[in-house]
Amino acid sequence: MAFDLDRSRQLMELALSPIKSPFFAALLTTAALLLSACASHTPATVLTSSSANAQVSNALVPFSSEEGAARLGRSGEKVNFALLVNQFEAQYNGAFCGPTSAAIVLNTVNSRSASLPRDHTRLRKEDVQYMAVGADPIVPRFTQDSVIEKGPKTRAQVLGEPTGIGGKKTTDFGYQLRQFDAMLRANGLITKVVVVGDALAEHAIRADLIDSLTRGGQYVIVNYRRAAVGQKGGGHISPLGAYDATSDSFLVLDVNPAVAGWVWMPVATLVKGMRTFDTVENRGYVVVHAQ
Repeated sequence: MAFDLDRSRQLMELALSPIKSPFFAALLTTAALLLSACASHTPATVLTSSSANAQVSNALVPFSSEEGAARLGRSGEKVNFALLVNQFEAQYNGAFCGPTSAAIVLNTVNSRSASLPRDHTRLRKEDVQYMAVGADPIVPRFTQDSVIEKGPKTRAQVLGEPTGIGGKKTTDFGYQLRQFDAMLRANGLITKVVVVGDALAEHAIRADLIDSLTRGGQYVIVNYRRAAVGQKGGGHISPLGAYDATSDSFLVLDVNPAVAGWVWMPVATLVKGMRTFDTVENRGYVVVHAQ
């Protein structure tokens, strides 16, 4: 799908006009470039243009489309969207959707805090050979690598090393919902984990997610199965950015642009994706509260 950079920037400016600030000038350009990289991945279930049918469709609507930008513009449930976007990054490892989502939210909650960690694992010896003694060029922030260290799984286990589950040694790539929640809490966040079982009604899930998106300092990270929502792939984890009442859809800030870009996902579709089994129980979502 072709992507018009100037047009995308205009759409972003229209959508974000209620929350515009000086820092958004640079952000809009960055976001437009990011979306151009994601726009080439368009599953058959994705709606790419604005239409009356978009409001009642079960299709996934790309954020990079005209309709996608319009939904953000009229959304009243996006209080933390700008903060999340400022810290957004794409996962660099196929198994790291959980650590990436965690890093985004942790950096949002702790933005410019003196307690932010410095991940020196990315620093090479030759990087500092011309710097003053004691100089530290590493920017303080949580990284996809550092958040794993405090969690319940080792890096090797996240990448497939067999681990004990139910008394048996098995490969368990990535993170199950409760493992992911434990990693968030181990990194200092206050959370509420919700398993989307068969008895949990769709209206209750919608109400809970919407409530979280209207509260400052509160964030939602969803865990769903891609195949169940019309995308290619298995289990996935990403933050939510907003809710649009007209189309009854949530904006999923997909952390893997190599597979899919940001999309507006109908509530029924998102719930279907979360109401899928993963190893020991269903998937679901985590609500994060800033301390």
